[in-house]
Amino acid sequence: MTITLNPYLSFPDGRAREAMELYQSVLGGELSVMTFGDMGTEGPLAEQVMHGQLETPAGLVLMGADAPPEMVQVTFGDSMSVSLSGGPEDAEELRGWFAALSEGGEVRQPLEAAPWGDEFGMLVDRFGVSWMVNVAGAAAG
Repeated sequence: MTITLNPYLSFPDGRAREAMELYQSVLGGELSVMTFGDMGTEGPLAEQVMHGQLETPAGLVLMGADAPPEMVQVTFGDSMSVSLSGGPEDAEELRGWFAALSEGGEVRQPLEAAPWGDEFGMLVDRFGVSWMVNVAGAAAG
């Protein structure tokens, strides 16, 4: 069995489904969603996402769930970012992802030539998730 490391995002205010559907529209792939109701929970929490998993054609796996305040306290900040990296052959796709993820969010560092020779940018999407995008060697030449 191969060990993997996957980002698992928690969303306040019942926005996990909306966020995961955005990520699917940007990154592509298959999204599976299990609600609290699927596990027997009744009431307002039943429709919220207990576990969402997006598997993209590029082999990326992104997981997420709603974070009911009585279960999880979500604090957004700068201590964690989701990083997307690739080579020059991936530049167009990575630039498109950066643009799509930044819609309705905040670009903190435009995707542009970086001192180390790559193209790099940072953003916070409309759900409060921080992203970094790096295109290796794209600025060279």
